[in-house]
Amino acid sequence: MKFALICTDKPQSLPIRLATREAHVAYLETYADKLLEVGPLLDPDGRPCGSLLIIEVEDAAAAAGFAEADPYAKAGLFESVLIRGYRTVFRDGELAT
Repeated sequence: MKFALICTDKPQSLPIRLATREAHVAYLETYADKLLEVGPLLDPDGRPCGSLLIIEVEDAAAAAGFAEADPYAKAGLFESVLIRGYRTVFRDGELAT
């Protein structure tokens, strides 16, 4: 099942994000086959202020475990993490089948 993980950084936490980015990317690389779309959310000035991950895992418990094991989460970067089921309707400008 697909899940959207919407992670909001704590205020003034860009230094934590930058210091942990390499470990975060390495973590994601180990799950590359489960990642559908991943990237930072940006504030009005274009600076990272959160993360959006769309992943495909067995169930909500697996999505929560994935989020909790992320080095960003372990470093205390996130103020909140919202996990919701997700369904693709459009992909690359085309109606998904």
